[in-house]
Amino acid sequence: MENLFEVLFEDEALLALHKPAGLVCHPTKGDAYSSLISRVRLYLGGSASAEPQLLNRLDRETSGIVLVGKAAGISREIRRIWEGGQVDKRYFAIVRGHLQEARVVIDAPLGKDESSAVAIKGAVRAGGAASRTEVERLAVFSNAHGQFSLLEARPLTGRKHQIRIHLAHLGHPIVGDKIYGGDERIYLDFVEGRMSEAQRGVMQLSNHALHAHRIDFKTADRHFHFEARPEREFLEFLDETAAAALDKPLREGKELTADNAD
Repeated sequence: MENLFEVLFEDEALLALHKPAGLVCHPTKGDAYSSLISRVRLYLGGSASAEPQLLNRLDRETSGIVLVGKAAGISREIRRIWEGGQVDKRYFAIVRGHLQEARVVIDAPLGKDESSAVAIKGAVRAGGAASRTEVERLAVFSNAHGQFSLLEARPLTGRKHQIRIHLAHLGHPIVGDKIYGGDERIYLDFVEGRMSEAQRGVMQLSNHALHAHRIDFKTADRHFHFEARPEREFLEFLDETAAAALDKPLREGKELTADNAD
């Protein structure tokens, strides 16, 4: 039962956990450790009153907060709140280049990228679904690999790959993004198990640098606020200034939890 995931919160109806980067939410093979939902079932055993339900999902390489409904009532209520756009979701992202603006709103419709060999790839396109992401620059920094920015992204709509596509559209793709980082052949080679060391060097990280660090919402009788710190590889890519800038929203989140939760 060790190393399944980090538990952030648990009561009789709800489980909040930190999904590690590189783990899919739903099974693609038989290993009980190979997906998040399989690990959740191992963790809960027979303790849940209903089949556990993932109330949100993250891409395989995105780390961060996932909520699990352990009872049907709370699952229905949170899904209704989520679908109504009443959940505040925040992500940390490390992107290529120095973002000049302190704050940016990306309002660009998204749809399937019909020209791509990657079946799951999306793109900004006319006639796509309305999509809106707010971005705040937390820090800019440089290292031996180049120039980078640490951002906090707040998706105001919930489209597939929304933050990744919007940041690439802005000209600042997420570090380590195999699909939207500029050469989708890296993703194709990755899924076929033939990714080269040169390609790994281009990516610079084993997983893309996107982390769901905050979820905040209110049910009929309770205020929930969850925070999760990024994983070591993400943190070690930052310089001291960027690491300090990342800590500021985390501190603010802890203050909010102390003041308003329950």
